[in-house]
Amino acid sequence: MELLHIDCLGHPLRLEASLAGWQQLFWNGELVSQRDAAAEHEGKFTHAFTLHLQNAVAKEETQALSTDKTELSNAQMQANEAIIQIQLETDLHWQPFQFRYTLVINGEQVCAGERNSKDIERQTPTVQSGVKEKPSLLGLGSLAFKLIKSAKFIKALFAAATLAAYSWLFSFQFAIAFVACLVIHEYGHIRAMQYFGMKTKGIYLIPFMGGLALSEDKINTRWQDVTISIMGPTFGLLLSIGLLIVYWITGSLFFAALANFNALINLINLLPILPLDGGHVVKSIGFSVNGKFGLIAMIVGSVLGIVGSYSLGLSFLALFMLIGTFEIVGEWKLRHFSHLLPLDRYGQIFSTVWYILTIASLVGIMWYFSHSGDPLLAAPMGILRG
Repeated sequence: MELLHIDCLGHPLRLEASLAGWQQLFWNGELVSQRDAAAEHEGKFTHAFTLHLQNAVAKEETQALSTDKTELSNAQMQANEAIIQIQLETDLHWQPFQFRYTLVINGEQVCAGERNSKDIERQTPTVQSGVKEKPSLLGLGSLAFKLIKSAKFIKALFAAATLAAYSWLFSFQFAIAFVACLVIHEYGHIRAMQYFGMKTKGIYLIPFMGGLALSEDKINTRWQDVTISIMGPTFGLLLSIGLLIVYWITGSLFFAALANFNALINLINLLPILPLDGGHVVKSIGFSVNGKFGLIAMIVGSVLGIVGSYSLGLSFLALFMLIGTFEIVGEWKLRHFSHLLPLDRYGQIFSTVWYILTIASLVGIMWYFSHSGDPLLAAPMGILRG
């Protein structure tokens, strides 16, 4: 991940680092200092390098001689060369994240500062750190979808198709309300993206698959991944609570059914399988602990997701689990080169509690309606028990 991007002698000085311990310092796009991966991946470290630059007089002479088609000798070039010693002193701590730096040029301190997790969240990295990923079917498919969705009318087309699909399954009135529930769920993701200052591309509804909220920017931290992922189900939970209150006031089964099925849809989204919201939450928590724990968490989550989807009769989740398998493998292979800042201990605990409470609240709403005596309202809980 990119830890630092400052000006140094009129050119960018950029530092990248990883939990594996390696650090790479670039000046004007060239690698000038490197620290190899090591068990001691925290604490103080000094990057030092030397620049050989021509001074202003040398540049003028070079230009004049170049005009007269005369070449400078090596001795003249060396005489006009300025030797600059540069040191970047760093102090890095991952849990909780804190980064301090001091830039020293020819023995004099030029600038100093510090950065925290909030700074990492708000930054736009110049270059994505890590190794280059090889093209994959999933990546090509994602690129194709990005090209397709560039046309604005696709949004309206997908929305109309989604409305038609749910009207065929249910009634037209229920389809409109259900699509509104999907939009509110996706708006939760959009709102979280906006909170982190990310540019959004909007919401896309996909028939029989739900919705998709897209951003132009990439995330920089695991906390962003957790928050953006879980805010969709959280907005869905708040909507179900609101519909439940309306049901208590009006006694209309329409609002009761909508609250109930909306809770079921958001609960399915929280299954711990990628690329569902729950999978992203579990992945970010697990890989913030360490790579092995993250891999185990995702494998266990996938097994639970397979059992859960089989119990619920949701065979379409098999496609998600196939895509999720590629994502798990990719996450494991690139764990030492991840550009995402991991969650600290507080973040891991808070995210886990948030995830569990959201699931428990959604199940609680479904459990409440299952005791209403109405077969329709008991259906979502019956599916869950089945």
